Amino acid sequence: MWTATNEKLATERAAQGVFGVKAVVQEIKVRLPGPLERSDEDIAKAVADALTWTMFVPHDRIKVKVQDGWVTLSGQVDWRYQRDAAENAVCNLMGVVGVANQITVKPSLKPTEIKTKIESAFQRNALLDARRIAVRVQGDKVVLEGSVRSYAEKKEAQQAACSAPGICEVENKIVVNP
Repeated sequence: MWTATNEKLATERAAQGVFGVKAVVQEIKVRLPGPLERSDEDIAKAVADALTWTMFVPHDRIKVKVQDGWVTLSGQVDWRYQRDAAENAVCNLMGVVGVANQITVKPSLKPTEIKTKIESAFQRNALLDARRIAVRVQGDKVVLEGSVRSYAEKKEAQQAACSAPGICEVENKIVVNP
């Protein structure tokens, strides 16, 4: 199903995938044609249903607010993939023009264990040169530093760090140096 949110995200990802791109400024405004517009109440019900039907989302721990088609998700989950699954479950719904994902991830491991898991993930990833990336863990936040050859490699490092258990935030200070 086509959604304006999908088109907006696809355009942003395409720009990020261009070799040498270091940053993308996204100023796309989503305006839905009449037949695709829905009331905030209808969207809120659809969001609640989608979260309930998504097996990776602890829907009872997620709060939803809808205003002018923008969905704000809040609450607390145990894993980053649960946070992402909640957003993915609602961004494609008809009438949704954007999603603000404010769900937090409760850390479940010690910082040294998190650092080891992220570094191991980097070493297993064929797209990354793990020797060029330093990982620092500050409580529930991970800071990535170093340099990579492309924006795609930078994003891959961030995704690997985001996938570690208990990660709430990843600050990606990696520099793209083609």
